[in-house]
Amino acid sequence: MFFYMRPIRRLCLEKILPPWLLHSRTLSGAEAINALRPFYFAVHPDFFGQHPREREINENSLKKLSAYLENLQKPGFKSLKPTQLTFYVRETEQMSSDGHESLNALGFRAVTFTLHSRDLLSTVLDILNSCSLSTEHIPSSSANEASQAPSGAQRTFDRPIKWNKTYYSFTGFKDPEEELEKAQRMETSLVSWLDSNEKNAIKKLNSSLPLREELDRLKNQLSHQLLLSDIRWQRSWGIAHRCGQLHSLGRLAQQNLQVLQNVQGCTIIFTDRSGMSALGHIMLGTMDVHHQWTKLFERLPSYFALQRKLMLLEDRISHLLGGIQVVYVEELQPALTLEEYYSLLDGFYSRLLKSRPPFHPHSLRGLQMVLDRYSPSLHELGYFNIPTLCDPVSLPWFIFTKAAQARENMKRKDELKVIENELIHASIKKFSLKKLYKEPSISSAQMIACCERLLEQSLPYLEGMHVCVSHFYSVLQDGDLCIPWNWKN
Repeated sequence: MFFYMRPIRRLCLEKILPPWLLHSRTLSGAEAINALRPFYFAVHPDFFGQHPREREINENSLKKLSAYLENLQKPGFKSLKPTQLTFYVRETEQMSSDGHESLNALGFRAVTFTLHSRDLLSTVLDILNSCSLSTEHIPSSSANEASQAPSGAQRTFDRPIKWNKTYYSFTGFKDPEEELEKAQRMETSLVSWLDSNEKNAIKKLNSSLPLREELDRLKNQLSHQLLLSDIRWQRSWGIAHRCGQLHSLGRLAQQNLQVLQNVQGCTIIFTDRSGMSALGHIMLGTMDVHHQWTKLFERLPSYFALQRKLMLLEDRISHLLGGIQVVYVEELQPALTLEEYYSLLDGFYSRLLKSRPPFHPHSLRGLQMVLDRYSPSLHELGYFNIPTLCDPVSLPWFIFTKAAQARENMKRKDELKVIENELIHASIKKFSLKKLYKEPSISSAQMIACCERLLEQSLPYLEGMHVCVSHFYSVLQDGDLCIPWNWKN
């Protein structure tokens, strides 16, 4: 029966898909990224500077999407767990809105979809269609060649696509370079912005003070009661929202304290999904109910066992690579669960085991590496970025040639951290700040540059305020002042 449906299926695909895609049912990683450019333009966090909540949701969803696309490209994979993503999509004239999508008056809409495809091509089309983005923009190097290509033939792009200005005028998409230039031209000075937003920030801050005290009380009470190492939040929820989450955990502790005995010494993170993070922290999904949290706490012994296996796996990889330490850095890597990270390490270890790289034992002790998605590189903080699908033959030469520079970068990182902490304390003291902190995406060098310039100013507006160094200006709902690290005079 299904055999006779193939011509019908083919006819339907010819109406939906661009012609050249019919001749190539698979895409390379580079082709997928190029095909998704309009999507990245529509959801890129840099365009949500004045909307920190939406910006953070897009950042987290892009990390999950990147990990999903990477897994699709792994040789021999069988299936992937369906992944639900939420994006805030900037509205353009070419985008249509149906009844299931809420159009925000600020110019963007929330879109939620689930990825469950088995190949890159289907995934790319699912993403574009879910966001009401056209698939017709995907160019080929030659329309004639594509139309004459034999069935099953694959084509590749000769070089990364740089869109012509006419592309934006024709499709209605906004040119990101022009958008950034406009934002920079419209950027106000720090003093004028503080002058315009001081009253609003003080009003919000004063309103939040009772809740801030309640949050500190609840956090200290639960940390002491459950013997926790720390309680954190992965997203920038408001104070009221955080208090509600702690109240919910407190009620569970009152109703079933016995199930929480396994959390002693752990860090609890309130986030979007429940489980255990790659760093071994307990993740409590804020949309889950007590029953789901209880099941997670009951499974903690099995998570701890997997964590021990993961640490052993890291030691084995380190032994094969001359003593280099395998680390997971939240700021540099996608947000992964313990199971996802273990699977990633296990695949990497299997590849190393087959080739046995010629590293002398302990020759790289003191150095650190993180698993990356792209070609091998050396991060400015001293971490080696090693792709999971790297060539084990060329890996030793790369690490040997960069080892000295890596040690210098790590030493410089420690020096910058000391200077950063000194400048933060000096700034808090000079301006009588209640708190001065930074977003995770702000480097120590950027924080140092910001604080050094702040200390040269006279800013009475900041007395008693909570200041966050970020990439944009914003007054958060609880009165925190966000200022860009490279603010203008």
